[in-house]
Amino acid sequence: MASDKKLQDLEKKVATLANQVGILEDEQAVRKLQHTYGYYLDKCIYEEVVDLFADKDCEVRFMRGVFKGKHGVRRLYIERFGKNFTGGKNGPVFGFLLDHPQLQDIVHVDPDRRLAKGRFRSMMQAGRHHSAPGIEASAGLPRQWWEGGIYENQYVRENGVWKIKVLNYRPVFHATFEHGWTFTPPNFVPFFNEKDVYPKHPAGPDSIDPTAVLWPEVDVVPFHYPNPVTGKKWRDTGGASSAKKKTARKKSGR
Repeated sequence: MASDKKLQDLEKKVATLANQVGILEDEQAVRKLQHTYGYYLDKCIYEEVVDLFADKDCEVRFMRGVFKGKHGVRRLYIERFGKNFTGGKNGPVFGFLLDHPQLQDIVHVDPDRRLAKGRFRSMMQAGRHHSAPGIEASAGLPRQWWEGGIYENQYVRENGVWKIKVLNYRPVFHATFEHGWTFTPPNFVPFFNEKDVYPKHPAGPDSIDPTAVLWPEVDVVPFHYPNPVTGKKWRDTGGASSAKKKTARKKSGR
């Protein structure tokens, strides 16, 4: 009987270790998936970007727009980005720079290994070379600019393959190289609004999430994980969003 108990304990320990190794492998797979997304986006190969998303219930949250399902994802990357940045070509065009490095990644996989969440940062350099007049008016953008943002994403395993379920990209700031973030004008990159919603706009989002803000407004994109030391979830006690609330009151005349 003692040997049977030892065997059961050993089998349980092996199963626990195998699951822990599996979770570590999943974390690396999710990191690879997100970094691949950044590399594909760099070179405007938007068809490949769309392939990274889950087949069921995926969405993208970007500039207050919520693009739902594979059809919504295609509208953003193919119908909007592809037409605005590359004239409909799936791939880079001469003189257009759009780098999306994926940094500071923190990934957590659920114990059952079906879902995962990840937080990433991007510090983007973008612009058009002076010898590329054909894209001078591309999307109405400046000649060269900085951008910084936070991803708080969700991932799902479909048929054994990790895919993006929710890509929630929250740009934090935009700025020109010439003047920097100190002089970023208000509404430098306009948010999507109700007038842009699909099908009124053929490349618009399915709905609007009004919570996002842009520099010089500030907030904290909620963390999907607790403080690793205290175990407590961060919550906004009013300080992080005070500037946003103050501005809202000013606009409303209160």
